[in-house]
Amino acid sequence: MRASQDELIRGGTAGRGGRRRAFAAAVLAAAMALTGCTSDKGGDDKGSSWQGGGESGPKAAATITEPAADAKDVPASTALTFTTKDAQETTVELKDSAGKVVEGELAKDGKSWLPDGALNYGETYTATVTATGDDGKPATATSTFTTMAKPGKQIRVTSFLGDNQVVGVAMPLIVKFGRAIPEDYRDDLQRRMTVTAKPAQEGIWHWVSPTEVHYRPKSFWKANSTVSYKVQAGGLPLGGGWYGRSDLTVDIKVGPSFVMTVDNRTKRMTVTKDGKVIKTILVSLGKKSTPSSSGTMVVIEKLRHTVFDTMEELGPEEGYRTEIDYAQRLTWGGEFIHAAPWSEGVQGRTNVSHGCVNVSMKDGNWLFANTRMGDPITVKGTERKLQNGNGWTDWNMSWDEYVKGSAVPYEPPAEPGDDTSPAAEPSVEPTP
Repeated sequence: MRASQDELIRGGTAGRGGRRRAFAAAVLAAAMALTGCTSDKGGDDKGSSWQGGGESGPKAAATITEPAADAKDVPASTALTFTTKDAQETTVELKDSAGKVVEGELAKDGKSWLPDGALNYGETYTATVTATGDDGKPATATSTFTTMAKPGKQIRVTSFLGDNQVVGVAMPLIVKFGRAIPEDYRDDLQRRMTVTAKPAQEGIWHWVSPTEVHYRPKSFWKANSTVSYKVQAGGLPLGGGWYGRSDLTVDIKVGPSFVMTVDNRTKRMTVTKDGKVIKTILVSLGKKSTPSSSGTMVVIEKLRHTVFDTMEELGPEEGYRTEIDYAQRLTWGGEFIHAAPWSEGVQGRTNVSHGCVNVSMKDGNWLFANTRMGDPITVKGTERKLQNGNGWTDWNMSWDEYVKGSAVPYEPPAEPGDDTSPAAEPSVEPTP
């Protein structure tokens, strides 16, 4: 999926992340002090930048700071960093040893450029930065470098979701790593993790553990959005001599807004679709000895028919083995929405379950047919609060709490309503 600037989400990718796709991108650059680099004018000084002198030379100047000229063993994840002076227009170009142009993205600040994907291992590349001043004369800096050999220690990167999946409005984006990522390297990695949504929505990455990171928008995804996320981990140093194995790109779709709210006081579930109440369902929640959790959960998986077996866990006196229809998992601890024909007589009046949301066979069938993975359910007023981490509890945290899990400082939208990162109104009820 390719997106224009006004579709980019900035929540977890501020700083070094690319914002505009172009390998020959025009930017306005601030005047900056020059540092050593190569020159296309030849001569013995390999550390100089191209800078015009006198009335005949160009007014602008350009310097490539990384990779340095003739550098060896450069990580395949490398970005180009450079400075310009008195430039009205700057273009960046990277070519491989065969002269093929490598596509990439220019950073928002105009000081770095990131290839679209990991470079080839053991190959020589030539970077060219051209700055043109208001006199119309170009100044060019070049740097030729060689990437490292393929490393033997690589970390696998995987996505829970696959291309073209349709998910609910509360579905977090979930990326896992085959090895723990040290804290000192998480910010570098997170800056290579970009999310693009249409329409644009503000959001951020949150590290659930050293091997797993989630992304959610500030409010539920807008119904019928398209979302693309990319992890440029290929060749990226991740500590201890380990490198990312490959890049990852996933394109998904968000379905209609289907939101379930359960009130223990009334023993009823209210179902809304795209903001309108479409059904009210009688429920029976967990009894006092095994209460249901209060909080916002997400449908994790759907099982048309399964067996709940707690005999080994609870023993023959407390345990049970029961066939279940229309089961929808909400927590890792075993809370589900499911049909419970044995409790239909008390649904809407009394809590008798072991923590699950019991509904009738008819309503269980209806819910199962209309929900999808990632649909949210909020349970209110029970004796027990949902523990974060017991399921996909991304929405059980406030936005301020969620932001604390980012390895990169949160950068709020520059202006409310700005199309580049809008502080959009939620399409459903606000986050609890």
